[in-house]
Amino acid sequence: HRRGGAGVSSFGISGTNAHLIIEQAPPVAAATMNGDAAPAGNGEAAAATNGEAAAALPWLLSAKTPTALRAQATNLTAHLDQHPDLDHDAVATALLTTRTAFPHRAAVLPSDDPTQALRALAEDRPHPALLQHTAAHTGRTVFVFPGQGGQWLGMGRELAAQSPVFATHLDECATALQPYVDWDLREVLHDDDPDWLTRVDVVQPVLFAVMTGLAAVWRHHGITPDAVIGHSQGEIAAAFAAGALTLNDAAKVVALRAQALRALIGHGDMASLALPADQVTELLTGSSTTPRAYIAAVNGPNATVIAGDPHAVAAAVAHCKDRDIPARILPVGYASHTPHVEALHDDIRAALDGVTRRPTSPSTPPTPATASTPTR
Repeated sequence: HRRGGAGVSSFGISGTNAHLIIEQAPPVAAATMNGDAAPAGNGEAAAATNGEAAAALPWLLSAKTPTALRAQATNLTAHLDQHPDLDHDAVATALLTTRTAFPHRAAVLPSDDPTQALRALAEDRPHPALLQHTAAHTGRTVFVFPGQGGQWLGMGRELAAQSPVFATHLDECATALQPYVDWDLREVLHDDDPDWLTRVDVVQPVLFAVMTGLAAVWRHHGITPDAVIGHSQGEIAAAFAAGALTLNDAAKVVALRAQALRALIGHGDMASLALPADQVTELLTGSSTTPRAYIAAVNGPNATVIAGDPHAVAAAVAHCKDRDIPARILPVGYASHTPHVEALHDDIRAALDGVTRRPTSPSTPPTPATASTPTR
């Protein structure tokens, strides 16, 4: 109902690349709703006053049960009776933007006197301007934490400037990482030198801080996970998000693990192949030219990452390119998720001595670096 634009694009519908563009709506002015029907927050609602003729907005209500929905209608009716001069679009905007959406829902369509439909809802009777609906169950919420590869210059800067929750989490991560690194998280995130993007010992802790910071923002806005899952370094983020690791221990794990990986640089490679995993398995096991390459990750139905000896990975990439199958060597320099990393087993166990696993609960916010009470 307001002027604006939105668009969605995806490359190959693979799930690994997608973009969402949303145009900001025109500026709005504030109106106030007080009393029993006032929305959560500071009670301010927005009304369109940009001088253009805009379509009237419906009033949207929701509740956990039908009885509660009728009670919502009763409260709002009483509030409107006490404040007959309230702008109808201001009421609509307040109901839409400041109230939690629950399964039992109703829409009062714009009309000369929408309060009549609202009274009908309160009295549980039909009305031509009243629509009701029960939202279907949409399943549980899962936070998925990725591995390395999503880093980019400028990452997290705008959010840190706008979200105190995100900025505070980055500060806590910087403090937790300090004993194990010779760089500062906040300085790296504001550094326009691309060299840090190629350093595994910097990239992985930075990505950990950003992805767990995003999870903190989601939680702050009421999005609570029923479960968490992660891949590679994302497993560390998931463990922290579930409460299995304190922030101090998680920072130690992600920093020292990443530093240990530097010993593997130059001894292996990783590559992305635009093939399903079963075909990659056949390629790696059926060709004598690729005896030491393995599937490292399956990113989608036709997106598989392999890793292993440099010559074996190169042979697999050449095999694909000869058949016009997209394939490329990744700028990593070592073979994650293969037997290559077994060489680090003893060193990592020694470095991470003292890290303690804690009881997990994804729905409970993780323990910050300054707290000592276990997450339950």
